[in-house]
Parts: sequence; C-alpha cells; structure tokens
Amino acid sequence: MKFRITAFLLFVFSITYSQILVINELDSDNPSTDTAEFVEIKSQTPNFSTDGFILVFFNGSASGNDSSYLVIDLTGYETDNNGLLVVGSPGVSPFPQLLIAENVIQNGADAVAIYQDVPSAFPEGTVANITNLVDVLIYDTSDPDDLGLIDIFNDDPNFVDIAQINEGSSGSVNSIQRNNDGTYFTALPTPRRLNDGTGISINPVTISVSQNQYNEGDTFDITFTSESNVTADLNFDITLSNFGFNTTDFTGSTSLTILNGQNTTSTTITLVDDADDEGDEVLEIRFSNLVEPVVPFNNNIEVRVVDNDFTIAPWGTPISPTTGIVQSTQPEGYYDSLDGLSDVALRQALQDIIADPNIVRAHTYADVIDILKEADQNPENSNQVWLVYSEEGRAKLDLQTTSSNTGKWNREHTFPRSRGGFNDIEEDDIADGISIFWETKADSLRHANSDAHALRAADAAENSTRGNQHYGEYVGPSGTLGSFRGDVARGVLYLEIRYNGLEIVNGFPSTTGQLGDLAILLDWHRNDPPDDYEMNRNNVIYNWQQNRNPFIDQPDLVEYIWGDNVGEVWNQQLSIDDAEISIISIYPNPTKGRLYIEGKDFINLEVYSVEGRLLKSFERVKNYVDLDMSSGLYLLKVIQEQRIITKTIIVE
Repeated sequence: MKFRITAFLLFVFSITYSQILVINELDSDNPSTDTAEFVEIKSQTPNFSTDGFILVFFNGSASGNDSSYLVIDLTGYETDNNGLLVVGSPGVSPFPQLLIAENVIQNGADAVAIYQDVPSAFPEGTVANITNLVDVLIYDTSDPDDLGLIDIFNDDPNFVDIAQINEGSSGSVNSIQRNNDGTYFTALPTPRRLNDGTGISINPVTISVSQNQYNEGDTFDITFTSESNVTADLNFDITLSNFGFNTTDFTGSTSLTILNGQNTTSTTITLVDDADDEGDEVLEIRFSNLVEPVVPFNNNIEVRVVDNDFTIAPWGTPISPTTGIVQSTQPEGYYDSLDGLSDVALRQALQDIIADPNIVRAHTYADVIDILKEADQNPENSNQVWLVYSEEGRAKLDLQTTSSNTGKWNREHTFPRSRGGFNDIEEDDIADGISIFWETKADSLRHANSDAHALRAADAAENSTRGNQHYGEYVGPSGTLGSFRGDVARGVLYLEIRYNGLEIVNGFPSTTGQLGDLAILLDWHRNDPPDDYEMNRNNVIYNWQQNRNPFIDQPDLVEYIWGDNVGEVWNQQLSIDDAEISIISIYPNPTKGRLYIEGKDFINLEVYSVEGRLLKSFERVKNYVDLDMSSGLYLLKVIQEQRIITKTIIVE
C-alpha cells in the first residue's frame, strides 16, 4: 500500500536511493510573460558530463493526456563547479548554460523528468513512463493534482510517495527548489547557485548598452560590470558577429580587462557607414571565454544596426498607389485558354491554370516569411515590409518570434485557417528555399496554409484583433484609408478558384470552408483596383509558386465569375499601354543627355537608377529636358495627371 505525504509544500518528495542527477530547481512561470523560466539540474559531483541524458516535459492537461511535449538532449553539456546545469530562456540571470526559447515550459499541472535515454525515445505525444527514469518533478501553479501523472511515476520502486508540488499562483515570483534531503520548498529563484546558499561563489558579469538601436556611423559604449570586485585582473573577449554582421561592420576592441580590485570596464564601438545596401542588421554581444567562478549575468545582447542605404521603388505604396510602372511577368499566352468560355467552364479553365500540378509549387509556411519580405517590401524603404491593415512600414527585423506581439509583424491569413479548415504540419517549420517544394493540385487544400497570394505581412496585434472575422465584420483599424480592401478581396477570391473546398459567400457563415461577405468583397474589389504594389507582389509570388493571382492581371474576370457579367463569354481585353504611350512621345533613346517631349500637356519626369533609387525629378516639362547624367541605363517615370508610364532609357 502506497503512502502519500501532503505537508504544506515541504517534505513531499523523498528519494530512497542516491541519484546521479536530480531536478534541483524549477521556475515554470516567472514572470507571467515567461521570459525567465528554467529548470536547474544538479549532479552528485561537479563538472559532470550529461552525455546520454535527456530532459522530458509532460503535459498534464486534459488535452495533453500526460504525454511529452518537449525533449531536450543534454549530450554535450556538463554541470558547473557547484554541480549545476541551468536549462532556461534568455531572461534568466545568471545566464543559462543551455538556452531554450521563451514560454515553452508549461505551467502545470505538468511534470519534468530526467531519463538516461536518447531523444528519439520520446517523440511528441509519448505517454509518461518510468523506463530509464532518473528523476522527476510533478508540479503546478495552484492547480488540482494530476492523479494520472502521480500514479505513473509512483510505480517506480526507486521513488516513494511522489506528490505534486505547487510553485504558487499564476505569475508567482517563486521557484520550486530541492532540499538536500529530497524534499522541496518554494522561494525566490536562485539559478546557478545552490539552494542552501553553500558552494563556490560565482561572480556574474553584466553587459549593458544605453540603447538597443543605432545607425550606421554611430559610436556607442558597451559596459561590463561584475557583481563583486575581481581579485585578479579579469581578461575576457567578446564577439559581435551575427549572421551578416561581422568584423568589417565595426571598429573597436573586443578584448577587455577588469583590473584587480575593480568591477567594471568598457569598450567603444564605431559602426562602419558603408555604401552597401545590406539591410538592417543585428549585432549580438556575447562573452566568448569567461571562466568559472566568473559567469555571464546576461548574454547574447542584441543591438539593431539601421542601414541608411535602403532603396526606394519607383512605384507607390497602397496609400499612394501608382499604376503602369510594374508590368506583369506572366508568360505569353498565360490566360489564352480562357477566351470564349463562360460560367462553370471559365472557372474550371482558370483553375486548370493556377492549380496545374505539373507547374505550380507549394512551399512551407516558414518559407512564406522570406516570400513576404520580398513581396510585401515597403516601396519607400527596402528594409521594411508594408503592413496590410495598419497601412505602414515595419522593419523586416521586427518579425514576431515570441509570445510578445507589440511592435512586431507576422503572417496574416486573409482567409482564416480556422474557417478554411487548413493548417500547418511539422515540415512547415522548415524554410528550405525556393528550389525545394511540394507538388500540389486543386485538391491539395492543406497547401492553402502557405499560399502566399492570400498571406500578407500584418501588424501582429492587429492580426489578433481581426482574429477569424469575416470581411465586413472586420473592416480594418479606425482612421486608416482601407487601402488593403481590394487586395484582400482578390486574395480570397483567388483561393476559391485555386482550391476545391473553399468558397466566398454572402453573409457571415459558420460552415468550415466558407468566408464572407461576398457582396462586400466585390465592392472592395471594384473600389480599390489593382496597383503597382499588388502587381509587384504578384510577380514575386509567381517566381516562387509558378502561379499568379489572375484577378490582379485581369481584374475584370471577377465580374465574369461572381459579378455583373456571370454567364457571359470572356475574352481578354487588349492592352492599353500602347494607347497611353502614343499620347506622349519621348525621344531619342539612346540619348546623349537631352530628351525631347511631344504631347499636349505639361508632364513631370522622375529618373531612377535600375536599383530603384530616385536620382532626379523635373516638373512641368513641355518641350525638352537636359538630364545631365553619366552614361548608363536608367528608369524614366513619366507622370501626366493620373497616368504614369515607366520607360527604360540609355544615356550614352
């Protein structure tokens, strides 16, 4: 017969034998944003290799079924001079030896266990068991006991009377800490320090900078402060490199010394202002060679470096739209098979083009991030994406990667996943690039999850506000111009044709696969026609997916499928570009510098480099203009009233 001790927080967990490793401390909910959660492991002897051990987390909720949700391989790590190994998120201080993401440790009622095993022994969803078990802690944040987990682990003859330990109510500042006799208590967290206050004293060093963002050309100081004065000169190195940011991007010393008897030193870093359009970057300040008992208090401190060499596109944003500058990259004859068709036959022929399994490609949901960085690039700043609902630019670096969405952007499904009945799979977490893709067809509804024609860069908080509302229920943030409305209408109408199982209907339906409101979306399409921004994103996505949104290339098709011309025969309209160009004649091309203009009215001219940088502008030009530019290839934007034409010119 088993006996359970239930004394208040203390003396709830007795071990009947000496263990190699134990769970020494757990903080699953500190603070409530979960930026400083950790598990601390303790070995019998210091500097103990944890090769061959794993840390497994079990979900004790009703939906979790006491099954594994996270496995951490401890191979390659060892405990410190006090026999401690901290596995934690970046907000833990002193800094963890094994870093995990924020907000991954669940609050309970759950369990965390050490096994002497391989990670593959616990695929996600594996029910808790006692095979090769080394230690376990069942815990909660003022939740009822998980009797299932308790019964499972009490079946191990090496453990006696395992009980569930309460860390405290949600948001508690306490952690669960192990006494030397195997019982547990709660107190303020003590990561990398023995719970009883004994052991070798550590001396954490803090990295600090006055700002988290600087411009190229700026100079700033990095200060390092130890908790206690050092008793001998402390020499250490730091690195700043991070992805594209490297030693060519800054000057300043990265080898430092805190002198004997002191506790601080600093270095001055100057960011190189080069002429390269590298995009905004992030440098990462991190220690490279601290030796115990000196340890990092914090680490991997990120500082954004804003590149001032961004480019500006010759076309406008959705709130300052232009047309006629960006030309469709559709292959010749792409829509020819539609001519002479109507109604159901027209729909089917259109689907045959944009869902052709021999041509069209599907990419992962992670790939969509790279697609949107290009397709939704802000025309006014190549280092930003344009946010669909809030109508503003946002740094590409501000992609949401944690639970915090303030000031971040993420991927918005214009056709909400919960309404479409599609979702991601494990393979969707891998961004494997443009050259690796799935074959896809009209019945591949799951691929709608990552179809970039219907995904947009959006302010993360506004994305949450929209939720899964139908359009019409959701009309965008107050005070904005609604420049997104035609764009999202064409995006979801595309999905209906592209995938079997999706439909745009009138009203606000609750049936999976349906989205509303059709009448409102048709009005949005008519009142906000395609512009250069939308044509550019259509071209970018076509490069990845090998299909296009036809309602951007041929907007009148909407009327023949849903609108005023349903049942009528479709034939492509002739291009009006030639007619527009004939109104204004500009010559010669190539030119030695002077361009002559023939037309009825004054025009404005803007000259751009081929990279999209505005070089010169001329207002109210009538007969001719002298460019006075060096030899080369340029883009000439001709503006007359509401008509905009872009031409390529050569200066000899």
